[in-house]
Amino acid sequence: MISPFTIDHSLLTTHYHYIISGLGLAGMSLLMRMMQDPFFDDKQILVVDKAPKQQNDRTWCFWEKEKGLFESIVYHQWKQLDFFSNDYSATLAIDPYRYKMIRGIDFYQYVLQKAANKSNVHFHYEEVLGVGNENNKAVLTLPSGKITADYIFNSILFREPKITARQYMLLQHFKGWVIETPTPVFDPSKATFMDFRVSQKEGTTFMYVLPVSTNKALVEYTLFTETLLPQEKYSEELIQYLSDYLGINTFTIEQEEFGIIPMTNHVFPSVEGKVIYIGIAGGQAKGSSGYAFQFIQKRTASVVDALKNNRVPKADNSINAKKFRLYDSVLLSVLHHKKLNGDQIFAAIFQKNPPQRVLRFLDNETSVWDDLHIMNSVPTGIFLKAAMQQLFR
Repeated sequence: MISPFTIDHSLLTTHYHYIISGLGLAGMSLLMRMMQDPFFDDKQILVVDKAPKQQNDRTWCFWEKEKGLFESIVYHQWKQLDFFSNDYSATLAIDPYRYKMIRGIDFYQYVLQKAANKSNVHFHYEEVLGVGNENNKAVLTLPSGKITADYIFNSILFREPKITARQYMLLQHFKGWVIETPTPVFDPSKATFMDFRVSQKEGTTFMYVLPVSTNKALVEYTLFTETLLPQEKYSEELIQYLSDYLGINTFTIEQEEFGIIPMTNHVFPSVEGKVIYIGIAGGQAKGSSGYAFQFIQKRTASVVDALKNNRVPKADNSINAKKFRLYDSVLLSVLHHKKLNGDQIFAAIFQKNPPQRVLRFLDNETSVWDDLHIMNSVPTGIFLKAAMQQLFR
């Protein structure tokens, strides 16, 4: 087979059953699910991205009750979460959920090692210029030429989405440091899920603290705003938080990560002919929170199920999915128009609901009864007006 780190230009004249465009979380999750199912053993699969994934450039955290597809590479997990704000603070017992962390490098290596045993999986490293359709085939365009497939699964966002009236776009942007301290300062049995005690001057702003030992943790400064900050500002805030709230003034930075996730009620395409969109490009980041890991897992699982049953892998347009898109739009409207600060909203929701209900809500898995409890947690007048504007836009 072709090594995951080899460029083979002979691939460019070949038609494939499936092309996966983009080797991030969505593309690799889909590949993993395909490799696990015997249905795909005789299908030729090409994976394309501009470069191999060889660095620990991401950390994914998510919650789930059972063991998931990537359980064997979970780096650390927590049964308790701390929530802090100026209005409400508590330690939350989340059983039966576990809050789990997966490091990017472990994820990439795990999937690539599985692919090394699959002769039908091939890798090609070159910038993807675009995807489209020609003669009832999916077409991937590269600087060196075009490749066709029965289906292309694309996770690359080629251009910024155009935001129309009553659509909103916030950016979840964050800088995180994995730090090590000379003395024990952390409790690795619980994580700080959100700490809103930091300045809210820029917009909705909070810290994560994710300890993996008594002297090592990922500390992350996160904002929901329309514009980014100067890079030095993120570092200044991290240093200030470590000193003011954790009493840490001496530490070494083992790793740094920076990311931007669109938070929007813009409707991303799900299917265009033979091109299927996944990941951020397919709208799998929750509009009101930016959470994506579990939504990507659900989407890739549904794609595999559709292919096995000879169906086009369409997006979820059920009533339940539409309900949560409305909820996301309402919260984005409230934040965009600055009707209520994000720290106050999250504090009210966590204060008035068991954490399990909040986690279900963030996963789009609550019942109508749960939803009513969540809605009653926040100022009805503000949110009802925003909901009416979205319903009758």
